[in-house]
Amino acid sequence: MCLSVRPPCRPAGGWRRSRGFRLRVAAGAGKAAPVRRGWGTPWPCAGGGGGGGGGAEPPPAGRRHRCRRLTAPCRDPAPGPRRRPSGGAMCHFAQRSSVLSFPKLCNIFWRFHHTSTSHMCSCSKTVSDEKYQDPFQLGRKDLKNLYEDIKKELLVSTAELREMCEYYFDGKGKAFRPMIVVLMARACNIHHSNSREVQASQRSVAIIAEMIHTASLVHDDVIDDANSRRGKMTVNQIWGERKAVLAGDFILSAASLALARIGNTTIISVLTQVIEDLVRGEFLQLGSKENENERFAHYLEKTFKKTASLIANSCKAVSILGCPDPKVHEIAYQYGKNVGIAFQLIDDVLDFTSCADRLGKPAAADLKLGLATGPVLFACRQFPEMNAMIMRRFSKPGDVERARKYVLQSDGVQQTTYLAQRYCHEATREISKLRPSPEREALIQLTEMVISAKEFVDQRSLTSNHLCLLALNAKG
Repeated sequence: MCLSVRPPCRPAGGWRRSRGFRLRVAAGAGKAAPVRRGWGTPWPCAGGGGGGGGGAEPPPAGRRHRCRRLTAPCRDPAPGPRRRPSGGAMCHFAQRSSVLSFPKLCNIFWRFHHTSTSHMCSCSKTVSDEKYQDPFQLGRKDLKNLYEDIKKELLVSTAELREMCEYYFDGKGKAFRPMIVVLMARACNIHHSNSREVQASQRSVAIIAEMIHTASLVHDDVIDDANSRRGKMTVNQIWGERKAVLAGDFILSAASLALARIGNTTIISVLTQVIEDLVRGEFLQLGSKENENERFAHYLEKTFKKTASLIANSCKAVSILGCPDPKVHEIAYQYGKNVGIAFQLIDDVLDFTSCADRLGKPAAADLKLGLATGPVLFACRQFPEMNAMIMRRFSKPGDVERARKYVLQSDGVQQTTYLAQRYCHEATREISKLRPSPEREALIQLTEMVISAKEFVDQRSLTSNHLCLLALNAKG
């Protein structure tokens, strides 16, 4: 399941859906020829539209391609005056961008089409059930007692400290990171027969990953002076900032002890890199006032360090435990890195398109913190007046409201989603190199669920169709 970026304009005659096939209807013709396009590829525009090259001819009739991704009719723009067409800020990747290996993320460059992308929209659900693997079903056994085992790691004599540490380990989180880790462990174990001791160590990595992530949330809430997290008050709001910092430190220390018990120096080195990246990423976020040309590379670097590094290195750790092949280790790392960046990009999109009660945190929270995320950086290409707001971190009265309005009027949400698609596509390409297994298919499905954003918000209730409607309502 993925969001398919729609064309800036429709070809003459328009598009028609038939039993899951995407058909192009020639102007004045009575028959529709099936059209096959690559994954996530922008559609050509008739009559010299965007993308360069004008009206592309459809493939010969008779070729049918079963549509396995989300499709939906695009919404026509509302009548009335329109903003100046600024070119849709399509992000194009350098020639060797299929690797997308950090730090080559800065190879992304920008090109502006002369055609507006006002017709671009999210899509509804039409997915083939062939080879579908529910990641939550496959990983449920390994994660059954995850939070209970974490609480055992946090046994302390002080009742208040124990209560603070267990506050977020209530079983109501998404468990996105440990789910990926246990599925990756199983997928890598296909390549090498492993003992129960190795499998237990791999599960410990999943527990450690969730503990590191939760400790970072506690510290982030203190830095940001946040009031709510996961639909309830933050630790710092209940117990105060000083005790919250100590609670986060204690969770990290418990994770370190669990890591030491694994007894593998390579694994210790890999996972301690995560903590270093978290600190460096936070410093990047706190000091981001770079010029316009450096902003996006800076944003992607910060995204990798604060979000993707934990997933990438945790996947690498379980692959090292489960298989001696360095190629498998690199596959696991690249999958985790790409899906982690995509996850954060979609999270940044939801900050503009979803409401607070669904997200479990205030809407437009990043803008209020003075942060310029992907949708903002895309939007400022169409609205240059946003540059001044970014430099002053949206500190003037009315900056947050104006910036949010500009983002929703631009194609920032669509382009950030499109970029997330590219990272998910790369993650799928990497994981497909492993031997076939139900866990491998589940990891592929997990990348599609990241893009659809429907499994990880409000107990899997927010679909991509809702995202489109929310964005359109906000524009109105």
